[in-house]
Formats: sequence, structure tokens, C-alpha cells
Amino acid sequence: MRLTDKAIIVTGSTQGVGEAIARRFVAEGARVLVHGLERELGERIVADLGDRAALHCNDLSKAESAAELVEVAVRAFGRLDGLVNNAATTRRATLEQTDAAIFDSVIECNLRAPLLLIRAAMPHLLASHGAVLNIGSVNAYCGAANLVPYSVSKGGLMTLTRNIADAYCATGVRVNQVNLGWILTENEKRVMINGGLAADWWRDPPRDGAPTGRLMLPEEVATAAVYWMGDESRPVTGSVLELNQFPIIGRNSVKEKA
Repeated sequence: MRLTDKAIIVTGSTQGVGEAIARRFVAEGARVLVHGLERELGERIVADLGDRAALHCNDLSKAESAAELVEVAVRAFGRLDGLVNNAATTRRATLEQTDAAIFDSVIECNLRAPLLLIRAAMPHLLASHGAVLNIGSVNAYCGAANLVPYSVSKGGLMTLTRNIADAYCATGVRVNQVNLGWILTENEKRVMINGGLAADWWRDPPRDGAPTGRLMLPEEVATAAVYWMGDESRPVTGSVLELNQFPIIGRNSVKEKA
């Protein structure tokens, strides 16, 4: 097993990508603090994972929640080896729709919370020579017209990853990031159906976003997360890797894959 006895916080892990990461980490030998807003979902996951998992629910848009979450993890496991900043809001808004309240709410969850979590976790990560993995998005490079605040928050997350990695590269603490493309979660299914796609749209998704004919799965993201949180990726830090089906930079957007 590749994460034996590592104690890791995975934010936003009561569903979707975060849940897949938490389950895979436990399968690889880690102890995981499951986190989210949905207590009932979290309790079911922890019941499945057994005594190698604990649950804490709080709202990361509140500044005090970051330190609270780290304190709970250290109290539960006696140490902290890793932090996965996965929790995020994907609230959609165009420029015209993005007022101060909407912008602030997205930044609080997607950018300020990871910063505060890393800050709170850092003394423990220094002691364990631990790792941080930030879950970003390919929208960080530009994003769609209706994803203005989300795209800005993910662009800021890339800078945060590189800045903290550079500042702490001599300490043994590593900070890396994966930028996700289109991932097939239950929430994404619902969002696309509400946006007008067919009830089974994911069986034959639009090829501009999924040229291979299918979307990536949360379990595939979890596989990548194991590498970045484990010692196999040492000493790499400050890396941002796209987990996507096509190049983000230099792509010919009108080219179709047969």
C-alpha cells in the first residue's frame, strides 16, 4: 500500500471527487478525515471505511473553520501528513451576474479556505515532511463566460500552489496541484440536465469537452492523487498537472476527433 498510516484531510469528501479520493486513500493504507457539509452522506462513507476514517462537517467559507478542521484531524490521528484541498463551489456567473457578494462567496471557499487550511496545517506538515495537493481546474487558464468567479478563484489557486511550494521547498513540505477537466460526478450529471441536455447525456457527451467519447471518472482522479500524496512523488513540489483529455495551451478548438 502506498499511503500506509499517513493521516490526511480531504476537504469536500462527502461526495464526488473528494469521496473517491478519501475511499482510495483508505484502501492505500491512510487514515482520512472526511469533510463536507452533508453530515448524513459523510456518516455513510465513514461507516463504510471503518476505523481508519473520521468525519468533521463545517463550512469552509467561515474563516475559523480551517483551523478547526486541522485541530480535529490532529486530535483524531495524533499527527497530520497530508492535506487535499478539494472543497469548492462551482457557482456559475457571467461578468454581468458577478456582483461583490457572489465574487466574495466563491473566493472565500475556493481560494481563501485553501490558504487558511495550509496555514493551519503547516506546523504539523513541517513535523511530518508532509504534502498538500490542491484540486484545481483547467478553467484556471481562462474559463467559460459563465464561470467568471470560479475561473478567477482557480487561477489564484495555481499561484498559491506555486508560491507556497517555493517558500517551503527546503523544508521537506511539498505543495502540488492537479487541474481537472470534465469529470463525471452525480452533481455534474444534474447540472448538465438542468442546463438542457438529455437525461443520459453522459453516455455520448459533447466531443468538444470529451473527445475520447467519455468523461473522466472521480476514481481516475483519485488514482492520481495517491501519487502526489505519497512518497513516490518526492521531492517534486510546485508542480501543476492537467488531468484533461486535450491540451489546454495551443489547442485547435475546431478540430474534431473521429
